[in-house]
Amino acid sequence: MNPLAQPIIYSTIFAGTLITASSSHWFLTWVGLEMNMLAFIPVLTKKMNPRSTEAAIKYFLVQATASMILMMAILSNNLLSGQWTMANITNQYSSTMMLMALAMKLGMAPFHFWVPEVTQGTTLMSGLLLLTWQKLAPISIMYQIFPVVNVNILLAFSILSIMVGSWGGLNQTQLRKILAYSSITHVGWMMAVLPYNPDITIFNLIIYIVLTTTAFLALNLNSSTTTLLLSRSWNKLTWLLPLIPSTLLSLGGLPPLTGFLPKWLVIEELTKNGTLIIPTAMAIITLINLYFYMRLIYSTSITLLPTSNNVKMKWQFENTKPTFLLPTLMTLTTLLLPIAPLTFPTP
Repeated sequence: MNPLAQPIIYSTIFAGTLITASSSHWFLTWVGLEMNMLAFIPVLTKKMNPRSTEAAIKYFLVQATASMILMMAILSNNLLSGQWTMANITNQYSSTMMLMALAMKLGMAPFHFWVPEVTQGTTLMSGLLLLTWQKLAPISIMYQIFPVVNVNILLAFSILSIMVGSWGGLNQTQLRKILAYSSITHVGWMMAVLPYNPDITIFNLIIYIVLTTTAFLALNLNSSTTTLLLSRSWNKLTWLLPLIPSTLLSLGGLPPLTGFLPKWLVIEELTKNGTLIIPTAMAIITLINLYFYMRLIYSTSITLLPTSNNVKMKWQFENTKPTFLLPTLMTLTTLLLPIAPLTFPTP
């Protein structure tokens, strides 16, 4: 990527997200989504190769289709209500089309097929932006229109996303695909609680961004993209050995780590609203995630690097990738559970 174009591209991505999140007018919201989408395509093709080009084309086609459905829903709602404000949605068909378009943009099942393929075709840092920052704009729209969203359809999408995200990662050896399926699962948890308590959805999103950022930065230190490459972490960066497993277990929602906190709040909120079967099914299905996280932990800290010589310690230059964010992020990833009474205090 041209160094002169890079700040313009990233500022356009951030500006598009901020315009969408801060707007209450449907046209400005749609313009912000388009700015964000078009500026993100060069980020996907940062390293020009056929795989990244394919990922960028898939991303563009899916996002353009979702934008078209969203614009059709906006125009139909405008014809019936005569207003462009996001708070005035009177037509059930318009709200359903908006929900489908935003589910496509978020990568929720059954519109999830593009997420693992696009994440696999790009670099680790571009994949990090795709799975974190690119979710802010659609979730901000969902936060504003949740009172008129069909709860049954949203819960069906959420449970299906949790199922697909859990089962889809079982047979994967590519770390970017595993984190993509983990993203699909987490989005399902976020959207399941949205009709009941949207503040928990935002809190869940913040925790998810912290956990995913920590995982991607830890993997990026060794440029680890497969489970086989994880086995060389012990003799290149030994201090990563306790960090990667704790991050993965926190992503899986294992207590007493930070990742358990949003799942705890979601289950509690759904139970308060009289839905016992749904949170029980969500918790049981999410346990499958722990299997492939444990498989990654096994590759990281238990197996040895497959080498043909007797010397296991590999000589290398000093790692020059920045690690100044990792200590703070690792603390947040593992030690935030005690703040649970402060987040949503009971009356």
